[in-house]
Amino acid sequence: MVRVTTERTAPSPDPLLGALLDPATIASSDLVDLLAAVCDVPSVSGDEAALADAVERVLRAQPHLEVLRDGDSLVARTRLGRDRRVVLAGHLDTVPLTDPPNLPTRLETAPDGTVEMWGRGTVDMKGGVAIMLALAVELGRPGREPAHDLTYVFYDHEEVEASLSGLGRLVRHHPEALAGDFAILGESSNNGIEGGCNGTLRIEVRTHGVAAHSARAWSGVNAIHAAAPVLARLAAYEAREVEVDGLVYRESLGAVGIRGGIAGNVVPDACTVTVNYRFAPSQGVAEAEAHVRELFEGFEVVVTDAAPGARPGLDDPLVADFAAAVHAATGTEPRPKYGWTDVARFAELGVPAVNFGPGDPVLAHKDDERLPVARLATGRDALRAWLLGAAGSRAAQAPDA
Repeated sequence: MVRVTTERTAPSPDPLLGALLDPATIASSDLVDLLAAVCDVPSVSGDEAALADAVERVLRAQPHLEVLRDGDSLVARTRLGRDRRVVLAGHLDTVPLTDPPNLPTRLETAPDGTVEMWGRGTVDMKGGVAIMLALAVELGRPGREPAHDLTYVFYDHEEVEASLSGLGRLVRHHPEALAGDFAILGESSNNGIEGGCNGTLRIEVRTHGVAAHSARAWSGVNAIHAAAPVLARLAAYEAREVEVDGLVYRESLGAVGIRGGIAGNVVPDACTVTVNYRFAPSQGVAEAEAHVRELFEGFEVVVTDAAPGARPGLDDPLVADFAAAVHAATGTEPRPKYGWTDVARFAELGVPAVNFGPGDPVLAHKDDERLPVARLATGRDALRAWLLGAAGSRAAQAPDA
């Protein structure tokens, strides 16, 4: 059972010195305090080293795990001789903090009495990371032997361009360390399975003009004005809903940035509209690119980032078994993942993968990011029972559960 309290000691000036990330005490840590400890070590993309160091200390203290580190990414594996291997993966980084910073975390009670933890990373995705870390310590100890061998992957640089991904680096440097029969990403999904994911394509639509003094604007050509048709096409665009293997994926396409101009008295000679297209996993990157090039015909289009989506994979027997266990524990049916996640990287490796985490994906990246803390135990218990197999219900009743 998780202890819920609105009273918590203030984080140490150096959270890495806190007892909750001490390998000697983490096995008995409360999930709520563990989440706070993980969140209160800031780890905006590019600054994950401190948290990776803390996680590494915990993992290397576990005699049932072999640990590999590559940069600020970690892989920990059991060697129990099981027939199948399940991979549990989650990223350590977050998007930037708010101003003023939305850390350290704090506990608040909602009007309906729900106790929530507020702060950057609680939803995306340190709730999942905390559950993974707790299970990495527990499963493999005497009396807690899982039904499958387990691989835990904690990686850096997920919230930035795909070329920087720590998981992508592991794929290049240590593909054998990611081998498995099924992967579960701890991405937020309200403790239900979200299958597959949309692909993502980021482009720049560029317009050009002629610079001039703004007092004589007629002697130049305004590149920002020339971008008006680009914005009009985006405003009129109707996103599609596409069914893939029984799940309906909702696409989206819109401007996420615009820049142009060098001074307040100069007619701009260049303008760039950055557009993000989230496309259903029924098509690949090449098809998605062809679609946006057709939409912006007549304009210069430059692709700056792209990653394919992943089909749901729910027809795989191991995935179907996990889906049935989640349904029995939480009453939820599989849903599509609208955002891009690293299930796509595992799909490219031939490993079926789903998203399963405690947070609400609608709150990811928002200034009011928060997690009802009771969901931590719900998600942990459902995942732990399935990993333990037939012994799961008995193990969950053990005194130190």
